[in-house]
Amino acid sequence: MSDFLNFLNTASADTLTQTQGINQSLAENIIAARPFTSADDCLKVKGMGKTLLARLQSAAEAQGNESESRAMIQVTEEAPPAPIEKSQPAQESAVEAKPSFWSRLGQAFLTFIRALFRLIALVIIIGGIGIAIYFGMIFINENLITPIQRNAVQTHQLETEVAVLRTQLDEMNARIGVVESTIESQTASMAKLEEMQSALEVEISNQNNSVMIALKREIMLTRSIETVARARLFLSQSNFGLARDDVQAARDILAELLIDAPAYQVDSLNQIIMRLDFALGNLPAFPVIAVDDVDIAWQLLMMGLPQSAADVTPTFTPTPPPFPTFTPTPEATLEATATPSP
Repeated sequence: MSDFLNFLNTASADTLTQTQGINQSLAENIIAARPFTSADDCLKVKGMGKTLLARLQSAAEAQGNESESRAMIQVTEEAPPAPIEKSQPAQESAVEAKPSFWSRLGQAFLTFIRALFRLIALVIIIGGIGIAIYFGMIFINENLITPIQRNAVQTHQLETEVAVLRTQLDEMNARIGVVESTIESQTASMAKLEEMQSALEVEISNQNNSVMIALKREIMLTRSIETVARARLFLSQSNFGLARDDVQAARDILAELLIDAPAYQVDSLNQIIMRLDFALGNLPAFPVIAVDDVDIAWQLLMMGLPQSAADVTPTFTPTPPPFPTFTPTPEATLEATATPSP
């Protein structure tokens, strides 16, 4: 028994697996449970039974006999036959080693249940990953992709608006350049007209000539037209102060013309001066209204003053209709009587 116990405590896994019924897992369990103090301690190993223990004991004795036979001198006597009673446990172990139908069925059922649980776990994991990807894509689309697309559209719209504004700004700059050049040319023309008027006044002071007086009046009328035209340009640039100065200057010129103007030109001059007075009253507080008055005055000037009494167009000023007056009657009724009012 001590040799068998030594065998159990020292045999390698390969040696143990050489015994029928002992696989690699059982051999490793036996090695892990070492050392054994008795042969019965080996029965505590999971998967170990009395049949396998007897089979191990037979294998240990066979190994011991083989080692002894190698050490001993060969003799002519034949080795005694193996005892007959040892063949019966081998047959029993062979019968016990073969699993029954129900055990195989139970093992297959357990294997199926394990595979089913693994499949369910795999489906749950894959479903969880799919759900996470789905909601993750929704989150990314709502919080990242959609804002980027919206910002791209807004950026494109802003770029389009900026391009339109730049075009409008270029057009305004071009118009401003044209207006400024026109103002410069009108300023130069007004300076020349003023010089011409000064020269004519000197000539008229030396000799009173009706032709020169008429030419002076034409120059003054032209100066007023140029001054009102420049006032319109200043209004388009929102230079209300300069526009008011020009309107005042044109009004002064026309007032000077009105002093010795012929009777057939007085009404036209008064209408133009009235419009300029309206414009002066509205500048700079109400420039929109002043623009209309300045435009009307400029149009009247461009139409020209009457050159004779036959050129005067009669003007009709409508008078408001008379208002009805009501006088009470003794019967406490109201009776409307129309009385003309001046």
